[in-house]
Amino acid sequence: MLRLWTPVIVYMAGIFYVSSLPNLSLPEPVAVSGHSAAYLGLAVLLVRALAGGLPRRIGMRVAVTAMLIAVAYGVSDEVHQSYVPGRMADAYDVATDAIGALAGTIACWAWGILSSRSGSRHGPSRDEL
Repeated sequence: MLRLWTPVIVYMAGIFYVSSLPNLSLPEPVAVSGHSAAYLGLAVLLVRALAGGLPRRIGMRVAVTAMLIAVAYGVSDEVHQSYVPGRMADAYDVATDAIGALAGTIACWAWGILSSRSGSRHGPSRDEL
């Protein structure tokens, strides 16, 4: 369990660190793609932890749980940023976080289907048991 959740915690700490940087101003396209990419990565790590590894076929429970955790973390990160000098909370950032998390979750779902069709034997996910 530790090998599955440690990367999630470390990754979240990295997001928290970047959010702690005061007066960070990036051009909007870079900021949007950065949010989406960061939360795509977070979603992949969350799906991996929740499913017990990747690639695995994932069910709705794993997908929804990963999305809820990622979006909740995005919201908490925006609240955190509101206390950092030169930073502010932005609902648009949460939306781009959610889009990235959705993309990561869908990628894991597709990877699980493709790997099971190619004959890989990884066993069922916890969600399918």
